Amino acid sequence: MTRRAEMFLPEDRDPRAGTRTTGAELPMLRDMLAAQRATLELKCAGLDAELARRAVPPSTLSLLGLVRHLADVERRWFRQVLAGADAPPRYSSATDPDGDFDGAVPDAEVVAEAWRSWRDEVAYADRFVAAAPDLDVTGTDSWRGTVSLRWVLLHLIEEYARHNGHADLLRERTDGARGL
Repeated sequence: MTRRAEMFLPEDRDPRAGTRTTGAELPMLRDMLAAQRATLELKCAGLDAELARRAVPPSTLSLLGLVRHLADVERRWFRQVLAGADAPPRYSSATDPDGDFDGAVPDAEVVAEAWRSWRDEVAYADRFVAAAPDLDVTGTDSWRGTVSLRWVLLHLIEEYARHNGHADLLRERTDGARGL
């Protein structure tokens, strides 16, 4: 029998191994968010249409839904709120608020498009953070009011961490893979 602690990647193969544990705030926040993003990718690695497998009825939660949801989350906080861009969500809408999960179907093009969208939003967010003069850059959110880049980074770390917990269970249900 294998223990869960034995199921993680060896440090020399784990893209999260170099996360800073000391130093300036911005590099640590960027590293921690990058590690959470890498965890999502690891949880989904090697799967295609299986990414759309639902958790348990009646839930529409799936790994593919998480990728689509997190693409919309990245888009919302970095493009809409901090950059002030007119960038509607890619997957959800007022008429289909759960479109990110409901539209996560086992189709190769849907899977490929979700990864393209997520990677585009992550790249935009990384460029935005790199160009920001400091963590006190602010934007206005209809839900929270004024938010800083610092808060958004912390919120995204929390958002990914929560959903990566879901991803642990979804991946194990899909093919038995644990750890990662």
